[in-house]
Amino acid sequence: MRTAIVAFSLLCVAAQAIAEDHWPQWRGPSRNGLVSGQPWPSQLSAGALQQKWSVELGPGYSGPLVSGDRVFVTETRGQKDEVVRALSRETGEELWSVSWPGAMTVPFFAASNGSWIRSTPTLDGKDLFVAGMRDVLVCLDADTGSERWRVDFVEKLKTPLPSFGCVCSPLVDGDAVYLQAAAGLVKLDRETGKVIWRTLDDGGGMLGSAFSSPVIAVLGGYRQAVVQTRSKLAGVDLGSGEVLWSIEVEAFRGMNILTPTVIGNRVFTSTYGGGSYLFDVAGSVNDGFRVTQLWRNKVQGYMSSPVVIDGHVYLHLRNQRFACIDLKTGKECWISQPFGKYWSMIAQSNQILALDEQGELLLIAASPDELKLLDRYRVTEQPAWAHVALAGQNIVVRDQSSVQVLRMTRITETK
Repeated sequence: MRTAIVAFSLLCVAAQAIAEDHWPQWRGPSRNGLVSGQPWPSQLSAGALQQKWSVELGPGYSGPLVSGDRVFVTETRGQKDEVVRALSRETGEELWSVSWPGAMTVPFFAASNGSWIRSTPTLDGKDLFVAGMRDVLVCLDADTGSERWRVDFVEKLKTPLPSFGCVCSPLVDGDAVYLQAAAGLVKLDRETGKVIWRTLDDGGGMLGSAFSSPVIAVLGGYRQAVVQTRSKLAGVDLGSGEVLWSIEVEAFRGMNILTPTVIGNRVFTSTYGGGSYLFDVAGSVNDGFRVTQLWRNKVQGYMSSPVVIDGHVYLHLRNQRFACIDLKTGKECWISQPFGKYWSMIAQSNQILALDEQGELLLIAASPDELKLLDRYRVTEQPAWAHVALAGQNIVVRDQSSVQVLRMTRITETK
């Protein structure tokens, strides 16, 4: 019996180590920016970060992925092709590369930040799911880069080409893939790419073509997809595609961009031109769900999805400031001075690692009392719109023209 317990404990430790050394999708292993693992350094400068390698890339918004000995990245090349590359995690050497015609020009007010691939791929096992701008989802073999299947939603479902390109990052759950594409939310068979259902039809076009990436959560005891479209927040039945509940969310020109943040039976979101909201989802699948807005705060998020630590939301705002909001009351605890236009954030315990669009990594101690900036360290002179990735002691930063891997020295090594 004791041998079995020891073996099980070792298995759990090994599984945890694998999870900590893996960044497989948008916002990390749990899709919420939260990670576990060894303590971070108390600073970023003075040798705490050491660059392992850097590789030039064409422009792109997609966040990098890390798994095993590989880093996966995308780029738009020559304003005409979308490229997916697998690089050695140790050296940056290219292991394979595939491409397809996929470029398009987004509307003028978005084009100032670039008309290039936006969606962050998803890696599940040996399958790499990549959403191209022209509403195409491609499944690649992660080992070789060979194409397993491809679905062109514009061609297959006769839906309009999204004005801003496909932005949503694929969500894999069991034998299915979910994506906001084809002017709605679609579910596909992960083995074949067959479309199983399509729901939340928004008509597409300039005010359709959702930006947000869905998550899966248990609300009212029922496991479901939580989805933010250009105009509403909704819960969707994973099996049938039935909309279980929905509520309108105000936003200027439908700029609902954040990934919904689920805390228990409550959902937080924030929008450009609307505000910050906390909704309570009560009821059950048998009796029906009821959605209540618990509070609204005037502060507005834009593109940066928040992290939640000890009952507080840490959110980068449309006005480039950083804010802490009390989840219970909806009141802001503090609002900082301006930073860059965008942050991607990872949180562990009570610390936040943020990549600022202006090329700085920021290390923050989460506190409702004040902004406690522990350290800041410039890692690039280029704008950094892609989500930062963390796997073990490696930080992967993708800026407008390159990807680099930085080794984060353990706290015990910097004393």
